[in-house]
Amino acid sequence: MDPISAVSEELAEIEGQINDIFRALANGFQKLEKIKDASRQSRQLEELTDKMRDCKSLIKDFDKEVKSLESGNDANTNRMLNDRRQSMVKELNSYVALKKKYSSNLASNNKRVDLFDGPGEEHIEENVLLASNMSNQELMHKGNSMMDDTDQAIERGKKIVQETINVGTDTSAALKAQTEQMSRVVNELDSIHFSLKKASKLVKEIGRQVATDKCIMAFLFLIVIGVIAIIIVKIVNPNNKDIRGIPGLAPPAMNRRLLWNHNHY
Repeated sequence: MDPISAVSEELAEIEGQINDIFRALANGFQKLEKIKDASRQSRQLEELTDKMRDCKSLIKDFDKEVKSLESGNDANTNRMLNDRRQSMVKELNSYVALKKKYSSNLASNNKRVDLFDGPGEEHIEENVLLASNMSNQELMHKGNSMMDDTDQAIERGKKIVQETINVGTDTSAALKAQTEQMSRVVNELDSIHFSLKKASKLVKEIGRQVATDKCIMAFLFLIVIGVIAIIIVKIVNPNNKDIRGIPGLAPPAMNRRLLWNHNHY
């Protein structure tokens, strides 16, 4: 029977899940070495990063369960559980170091943000080298600190993503409002264009009407001038037979005087 199973079935289940992930990581990095395409390598590395993140979470669960059972176990059992946890942390650190190596090789061709990277990752290799010289308690403290730093880096990445989504939402709303405003401006411009066309047509009609009125006034003016000229000529030269009498116009004063004298005698 597995010693961990004898202590706790839950610890044994967590250990089994961690071992499954370690096997998947080992196979994944072997496959990664055979991939030549940079984009495929990047996708494979992202999948392995997700597995390492899950493994880190399970190790933290394992550590919490060990601490909850620590008071009820003897010293040898606690030492065995701490050694097992230390072994898990060291194995995870080795995969994280491999991941960092491949990320550095892809850095020149792939600039994607790696959310698994964090302030604590700079100390991973140092932790692996010093693990043999550290006590179990120191190693556990160091591992917890490293995982907390990684969690903080992940939270920062999530915050950046959320802020990006918020900015995108605000930008989309602003663009929608500007689009609606432009639509209203276009409609107003169409109305103004229609009004200008209608006003231009009206001005042309008024111009034609004014031109017609001017022609009529000029024609009437010529008629009046002609009538006045005839009257003047008739008065000045009443014996001119070439000019017909104007109806309603009285005869010259001399003719009226002769007519009066004739009737008198």
